[in-house]
Amino acid sequence: MVLPDKIHLEIVTPDRLLVSADVDEIVVPGADGYLGILPGHAALLASLQAGELWYRTGTDKRYLAVLFGYVEVRPDGVTILANGAEAAEEIDVSRAEAARKRAEEQLSSATADMDIERARIALLRSLARLRVAERRRARH
Repeated sequence: MVLPDKIHLEIVTPDRLLVSADVDEIVVPGADGYLGILPGHAALLASLQAGELWYRTGTDKRYLAVLFGYVEVRPDGVTILANGAEAAEEIDVSRAEAARKRAEEQLSSATADMDIERARIALLRSLARLRVAERRRARH
């Protein structure tokens, strides 16, 4: 069996198709840890955590913040259905930093009537966005 030399990646959110490209490698934040995906990968369906996703074409690496969802892997393609996703260049760093501070403050002064899970998710989201934005700044 001849393995493909590229894998087609599609990243879709409820609002838009964010990426549709043939790539060499993909790394996604799976619910149980990061998953590396190359062309010819075995079929797989997994949940995604909030985190940093990257894909590579040649030597060009692109970073995105992904906010939960699912990944479907086939030998010739990967489809990511994300609740939310942002490319590095779309992230407003000051807004993400303010969201991180708010979430940390909420978690540090948690009360019985507070939605702790919502604050935890807000913290994960802001940290993912800040990591991806930092990757972009480091490249320029």
